[in-house]
Amino acid sequence: MTWNIDNLINNIDYSNPSIYINYLVDFLVKFGPKLIWSLIVLWIWFKIINLINKAVDKVMDKANWDPMLESFLSSLISITLKILVFIIAAWVLWVQTTSLIAILTAAWFAVGMALSWTLQNFAWGVMILILKPFKLWDYVELSWKGWSITEIWIFNTTLTTPDKKRIIIPNSDISNWTIINYSSEAKRRVDLQVWIWYWDDIKLTKETLENIAKSEKRIIYDDWVTIAIAELWDNAVIFNFRFFVKSEDYWPVRWDILEEIKITFDKKWISFPFPQRDVHIYNEK
Repeated sequence: MTWNIDNLINNIDYSNPSIYINYLVDFLVKFGPKLIWSLIVLWIWFKIINLINKAVDKVMDKANWDPMLESFLSSLISITLKILVFIIAAWVLWVQTTSLIAILTAAWFAVGMALSWTLQNFAWGVMILILKPFKLWDYVELSWKGWSITEIWIFNTTLTTPDKKRIIIPNSDISNWTIINYSSEAKRRVDLQVWIWYWDDIKLTKETLENIAKSEKRIIYDDWVTIAIAELWDNAVIFNFRFFVKSEDYWPVRWDILEEIKITFDKKWISFPFPQRDVHIYNEK
């Protein structure tokens, strides 16, 4: 019995189930060795690909390449080599029949339709590398949420949330969002609002804030420090307290300054306003 897909499809006698066994045996005899050999080829080449990836990573590390470019090229090389391996395996398994060609043609058309979206992600991955709106470990705001950039691959970007959740976003989606990069500059400005009662001493408050700023060594005095009345509200005088720090010191300094303001204001009897209502009672006779 000679195994042939056309015969299998067109000439099966469905009234005789035993014929399936014959075709299965014939299929395994004719196709089994090729299948085993293809699996061996896949296993060997996957091992080789892993070695190639490690060697490429070492070369890029020694050359001090941009880490963002390293992760992108590493994923590109790995995926390209794996595609080539699957082509080789398909070549080993190749059976020249019109039915198989028709099936592969339909599959290739479906893959091509799917790749239109994939190619968009690839194109935007290249654009990210060229335009560099962010780099690895930058803290950015995408879609109004804050993330840290951990990996950039050819089709997607991996992000990490502050509470250590891993988020994978297609590169094309990033192109539709506004990107706020908090790590792009060496310095960041801390903007605080300090509220006091109307009866508190304005000069004392201003001097206290100045002393707090001078005592904090992480504040950059090459840039201006602002301590000024911003608003006169119905229940409070509002100071703007602004200063620059290194980007990596932003949150530690902000938290420490707020704590120091509360402690120092309590010592100097400077009060923080809270919602209240004055009730006036008139005795009319």
